[in-house]
Amino acid sequence: MGDRGISNHSEVNEFILVGFQVRPELQILLFFIFLLSYSMVLLGNIGMIVLILTASRLNTPMYFFLGNLSFIDLSYSSAVAPKAIVNFLSENKTISFAGCVAQLFFFALFIVTEGFLLAAMAYDRFIAICSPLLYSARMSRSLCIQLVAGSYFCGCISSILQVSITFTMSFCASHVIDLFYCDTRPIQKISCSNVFINKVVSYSLSAIIILPTIMVIMVSYIYIISTILKIGSTEGQMKAFSTCGSHLMVVSLLYGTVSFMYLTPASNPELGKVASLCYTIVTPMLNPLIYSLRNKDVKKALKNMLWGKKDFL
Repeated sequence: MGDRGISNHSEVNEFILVGFQVRPELQILLFFIFLLSYSMVLLGNIGMIVLILTASRLNTPMYFFLGNLSFIDLSYSSAVAPKAIVNFLSENKTISFAGCVAQLFFFALFIVTEGFLLAAMAYDRFIAICSPLLYSARMSRSLCIQLVAGSYFCGCISSILQVSITFTMSFCASHVIDLFYCDTRPIQKISCSNVFINKVVSYSLSAIIILPTIMVIMVSYIYIISTILKIGSTEGQMKAFSTCGSHLMVVSLLYGTVSFMYLTPASNPELGKVASLCYTIVTPMLNPLIYSLRNKDVKKALKNMLWGKKDFL
């Protein structure tokens, strides 16, 4: 099968990305919606990164993780959005074989990395709320760097495996991908190979990625909620919960949209495309807003930056 896959690769020069199957005038509307949304992704996430790098009050482990989250959101959105935007105005909605490989690799790399990073951020909030006096000692700079590096490492290994099993398949007749970017599931649909092993590996990778990260997040929040409920005053409870509320919203947004995408019946591909749009464009656009609107430190640092006050390094 490996030889067959390699020989077919030389014949497959490009794929066609179908995208949203709507009338031509709606394609123009979608172009402007995608362009506006991606512009907000760029503005929000680059702004958050610059703010965290320059504001001295944000020099803490939580904002170190948040800066990396913004970089990851920016990266996996950028792996998908530019090509999708161009295709809305193009009659030739093609992507080269190498471009498809690269798109899937970087998208898988950053989306998996985000899952592990969110687990690390949950652990950070667990230490901050359940052991506040030991927070500085436990969440050292070196540990934070190790957690982020480990997240990228897991994302890279997962992406290499996913891309390897996807593009060793044979493509005989159709090269039309029924989505606006290269993803494993629609690519498997157009393969003439036996995709049983590919599906088993894909589901196994998903389980290895999702179960541990979800367990860390759930256990962390069980302890967090238990600790918050022991606080005597309502004001104290609200203050404690506000430090992790934004993270919980981001986790719910990512896992909710991804689950919706992969649980959507294959008989309704257009609904799956809407779900894909949510976690490739909408989620990276909303994350900076969630953290900036709900976080007093970020809002204050932003005001200081805009008004030129001495809060920066």
